[in-house]
Amino acid sequence: MTDAPPPPAEKLETVAPSLRRLIAPNPSPFTFTGTCTYLVGDDEIAFVDPGPDDDAHLAALIDALGDARASYIFVTHTHRDHSLLAEKLSRATGAAIVGAAPHVPRPGAPQGLDAAHDLTYAPVRVLEEGESVTFGPHALTALATPGHSGNHLAFVFGDALFSGDHVMAWSTSVVAPPDGSMGAYMASLEKLRDRPETIYWPGHGGPVSEPQRYVRGLIAHRRQRENAILARLAEGPTTIAEIVERNYAGLQPRLKGAAALSTLAHLEDLLSRGLTVRGEGAPLAAVYSAP
Repeated sequence: MTDAPPPPAEKLETVAPSLRRLIAPNPSPFTFTGTCTYLVGDDEIAFVDPGPDDDAHLAALIDALGDARASYIFVTHTHRDHSLLAEKLSRATGAAIVGAAPHVPRPGAPQGLDAAHDLTYAPVRVLEEGESVTFGPHALTALATPGHSGNHLAFVFGDALFSGDHVMAWSTSVVAPPDGSMGAYMASLEKLRDRPETIYWPGHGGPVSEPQRYVRGLIAHRRQRENAILARLAEGPTTIAEIVERNYAGLQPRLKGAAALSTLAHLEDLLSRGLTVRGEGAPLAAVYSAP
C-alpha cells in the first residue's frame, strides 16, 4: 500500500519528523517520477541515495542542507540513478560516503537498462549487516537485502526502513541477471516479512504503508510468476521471448527487455532447484524445458 503520490521533482517535502525528501529530475519507466533522495536529521544531516549526476539536483540538495552540517551520504546500491552524485555531493558538503559495497563487473552483464552500475563509486566505509552509523541523535543501521542487485542494502531508521529498490509501492523490482538474483531477492523479501518496521521509504515513488502485508503480496506475486513459467515449461520446450509474450500480455514494447531479464532470473532460480533444463546458447536465447 502507498500513501499520496510523491511530489514533483526538486520539491523539498518534510515527510516525517527529522526526515525530508527531494526527488531528482530523472523520470523514466524504471525510475517512476525520479530517484528519491532523503535528508535525515536536523542540525546534523545524512543523505540517503544522492541520485544521478545532475547539477540541478546537486544544487537543490545543497540548498536544502542550509546551515546544517552534512555528515554522511548513505548509498543503498550502486545503480547509477542512486549513487552517481555521491562524489560531487561529498566534495561539496564534506559528507563521507558509506553503505553498499562497490560493484564488481561480471562478464556478460546485460547493458542498456537505466539501472547500470556506477563504477566510479568509492565509499570510505562499506557497511555490513547490522552495522550502525550515528550522526547527531540519529542512527541508520544496515540490513543486507540482495536480489535487485548483489550489493543492495536497506537502512533501518527507528520504525522506518529506507528500502531502496528492493521494495517499492509503485512497481515490483527489476531483477536482472547476472548481478540480480531471484533466489536472493526472494530470501530478502522473506527476511523483511517479519520485521517490525511500520513504513518503508523507497528509492522511487511514495512510501509503503503496512509493509508486512505488502511484502507478503510481493512474495505471492513472484510465486505466481514462477508458477506461470512452470506452466509454460509443462507445455513443452520454450524460449524466454515466448514466455514473455504469453505471460506479459499487453506489456509495452519498451518494457519487454526488463520482463525478459526478470523471466531469466526466475529460470535461473528454477535451474538451481532442478525444476528446469536449459539448452545450448546464450541464456536469453536458449530453449528451456521441464526436466
